[in-house]
Amino acid sequence: MADVRSSGTAVRVTLARVLWLLCAVCASVLAIAALLIAVDAERTNPLVELVLDLADGVDLGVFDLDNPIKRFGGENGAKTTALFSYGIGAVVYLVVGRILDRLVRP
Repeated sequence: MADVRSSGTAVRVTLARVLWLLCAVCASVLAIAALLIAVDAERTNPLVELVLDLADGVDLGVFDLDNPIKRFGGENGAKTTALFSYGIGAVVYLVVGRILDRLVRP
């Protein structure tokens, strides 16, 4: 019976780690994309394009730059909007990831 319990615990610990890692990677993608937008990275660069496309995929439509939570105006409005939306998105991913980790882990 102890083997069944320990293997079930091991599965739950592994699942919790995978969920946390997935959420941390999504948060990192959003944070890096916000940084690339803030520093005006060359958008024709394939690596920059990849990161921005990944960020567009993980923003879930909630933190989208086309329809942001809050749109800032002015000279640096697009940069500020990206930093705000993607920054909040990254924090949400980290919080959700930690909550999922705590719920799944024994």
